[in-house]
Amino acid sequence: MEVKRRAVKNLVTKLGSVSERSRTEAICELRIISKNDAESRPLIADAGAIPFLAESLYSSDKDCQENATAALHNLSISSKDALISTRGLLDALSHALRNPSSAFTAQCAASAIFSLLTVEDYRPIIGHKRDIVFGLIDIARNPNSASRSIKDALKALFGIALYPLNRSQIIELGAVPALFSLVCNDGRVGILEDVTAVIAQIAGCEESWEAFRKVSGVGVLVDLLDNSTGSSNRTKENAVSALLNLVQCSGKEVTESIRGLVLGAVDGIIEVAENGSDKGRSKAMALLKLLDVSSCEF
Repeated sequence: MEVKRRAVKNLVTKLGSVSERSRTEAICELRIISKNDAESRPLIADAGAIPFLAESLYSSDKDCQENATAALHNLSISSKDALISTRGLLDALSHALRNPSSAFTAQCAASAIFSLLTVEDYRPIIGHKRDIVFGLIDIARNPNSASRSIKDALKALFGIALYPLNRSQIIELGAVPALFSLVCNDGRVGILEDVTAVIAQIAGCEESWEAFRKVSGVGVLVDLLDNSTGSSNRTKENAVSALLNLVQCSGKEVTESIRGLVLGAVDGIIEVAENGSDKGRSKAMALLKLLDVSSCEF
């Protein structure tokens, strides 16, 4: 372990070099070590590498930015406290999201943010960073974004939305049109499941109904429950969860509007209530009860 500690310390020292080449080579080495050796991650953090890596996210050099972002993602697996407590770290990740030198940089930045979001206490902190939220939404709405980048951005948005007070801001920053556009237009594997999971979360706030109404969101969710669309079980459960959250967060008038649209999808909701996961079944039965579909038996 002492040998590893000395090797890491030597590399971190090089991060302060006046030579850009030396800095980039050291960052590349740290990325490889942090990827392949879990024991070295806390050593890298303790040696003071994080501030240097964060600063490198502003570099115009593609290799430097890519390797620094990847190294930070690797460190986020086991050194979350060290990352979140580093001044300017979230701003640096935001910059990498919004000004990536490559799709890989954006993907690693989104992955690092998602990793940090697995800590419940960090969700309000990260959600407060509007630039991060906007950067993630921008990846989702950009038709040129790589599939992996979109999936990582969606996972990060899901993590942010797990904190209820973040949901209205996600909506305010334009997530709803971007998310429903993905549902309707993007057929890449896995994306539909991930995007409907985010939609289900952000549906759980008062602002959701108006935003969903503008993009005919309820109709889209109802269509996902139709067997003819070929939606996966996970997608159907997410659609049920979104509709349930909409009803629970809306007044009686809105509930009646939703009821009129959802009645056409009762068979799909019943299917989830009968054959879904435990959580999916519970939500489907709760939705049927709130919509007063009393003629259904399970």
